[in-house]
Amino acid sequence: MKFLFDDESFSFETLRAAGYANAGGADLGEILVTARAIPEGDEAAWHREWKATAQRVEALGRQSLAAGHSVSAREALLRASNYYRTAEFYLREDPAHDPEAKALFTRSRDAFLEAMALYDFGFERIAIPYQDTTLPGYLYLVDHSGRPRPTVVFNGGYDSTLEESYVALAAGALGRGYNVLAFDGPGQGAALREQGLTFRPDWEAVLTPVVDFALTRPEIAPEAITVFGYSLGGYLVARAAAFENRLAAVILNDGVYNVHSALAGMMPPFLTDWIEQGNDEAADAVVGLLMAVNTQTRWAVRNGLWALGIELAPDLVRAFKAYTIADVADRITTPTLVLDAENDQFFKGEAARAAGAMVNSKTTLVTLYEADGAGEHCHMGAASRANQVMFDWLDEQVGSQGL
Repeated sequence: MKFLFDDESFSFETLRAAGYANAGGADLGEILVTARAIPEGDEAAWHREWKATAQRVEALGRQSLAAGHSVSAREALLRASNYYRTAEFYLREDPAHDPEAKALFTRSRDAFLEAMALYDFGFERIAIPYQDTTLPGYLYLVDHSGRPRPTVVFNGGYDSTLEESYVALAAGALGRGYNVLAFDGPGQGAALREQGLTFRPDWEAVLTPVVDFALTRPEIAPEAITVFGYSLGGYLVARAAAFENRLAAVILNDGVYNVHSALAGMMPPFLTDWIEQGNDEAADAVVGLLMAVNTQTRWAVRNGLWALGIELAPDLVRAFKAYTIADVADRITTPTLVLDAENDQFFKGEAARAAGAMVNSKTTLVTLYEADGAGEHCHMGAASRANQVMFDWLDEQVGSQGL
């Protein structure tokens, strides 16, 4: 689905930003006027224009806040948070040391936290014990009653930030009576940017402490914990679910069976052969050429090198070999909803492979289609349709408990 840009990556990321309007994270007019000022594939203009929009919208929010108009203030600050995230997206040349990338991330988070403080539902920043440190998280509560409720754990993906958890899931969950516990794991959001934690394939080592934490909270019904995996989270959550038996349900949006095979499918066969053969010098040179001419490739490689803590592209491709559920899928026994997108540009065919491998789980595979506006990766731009499928299914799994 082409949206405002011919460049595939610009199109998708603009659709992503616009799609969050469903939860109040964007306004269509702001999206249109920002996008029209950005030339095709111009990452510098992308950064400049989205930042300018974010600053303008944040200023509007602060005007309302100063005047005591809390609803207008929270609406504008939430949109500004999303626009700051979007402005930072392509700053991947050296994100660990780029002061601008750090500043945009911080402003996105600050605006988000100020917005959340103005909503009526319960909201709390949390710290989840993990190894010798903690993982940052947010707990969204349907109300302030303290009543135990079914809760969905939000597990982000390859480039998710914790602040995205509200517009991507929590807004839809809260309205249906579900709490949401969201966290940044290694390789994601603040855990990567501020702690230097990088991705790991054995995600059970991450999710188990999150579930441990959830069980300490009286607002979370222990028998009704669902885990939701977003984008790459569709692999991460599936992997962890093979080792975690305290879950009532699992939702994969979308399902991922083998990250390496999906990545290899996007590359010329000779390039994958060179990487397999260890011809790294030649392979790295070709990847550099592909990055020079393709926005999506350039961003994906740069983000991966940073988020996995790797220096060379061939090593990145090989590292993803460990990101597969091939050897653990039969250990998943929790009821699982696997979503698929008709035109998934990143993980085409992976959802069906994942669902087919979960032979010991009550697995439901649902494909959403372009004809309904839901055919893009993670059904960007079709949040209402995706929420309908996910939460109607989830109601059937945990709703009968009368919580």
